[in-house]
Amino acid sequence: MPIAFILVCTLAQVPNPTPAINAAKDARAQTEAAQKKNAEALDPAAPQAPAGQAQPQKPPAAAEAPADKQQPPPPQGAGYSYDPSGRRDPFVSLASRGGDVAPPPGARPAGVSGLLVNEMTVKGVWKSSRGGFIALVQSPDNRTYIVKAGDKVFDGTVKQITQDAVVFSQDVNDPLSLVKQREVRKQIRPEAR
Repeated sequence: MPIAFILVCTLAQVPNPTPAINAAKDARAQTEAAQKKNAEALDPAAPQAPAGQAQPQKPPAAAEAPADKQQPPPPQGAGYSYDPSGRRDPFVSLASRGGDVAPPPGARPAGVSGLLVNEMTVKGVWKSSRGGFIALVQSPDNRTYIVKAGDKVFDGTVKQITQDAVVFSQDVNDPLSLVKQREVRKQIRPEAR
């Protein structure tokens, strides 16, 4: 007897799921109908509803517009254009700095204007007859050049020449750096003194 009593009590506590299932089906049908109505309102060229259903109302301007005046298709070939506007170049490696990358070898002019600041070695400085200083610099291929203040080199300019050093204003080619120019001071090599 106690088993039958427990079984009857258990069955009495189980609710009938049919009303909940029917309510979920009705909600789904209403949602689909609303989505279809919104899609038809946004797309005037969509196929019309079957004869048994209500047809959506078209705005008066759309009803009066001739069928041949449709919007032109977007122009072909108009692609996306990237505008960096102050942001870093996403194609430059973050592992190496932009100043470490040497320019391509055939792109430099001949003479002093083709030398990089990091490649030059100051061999000597002397005082000119006009009162300023002139420096003697050597390139990696052991050629010697004479430079004075204001001369252009490949990645900067000669800013100042003192008794024992040459000060360059080097252009920084690093997209991550906020500084676009830096001063590089190259002293006369001790072996040249």
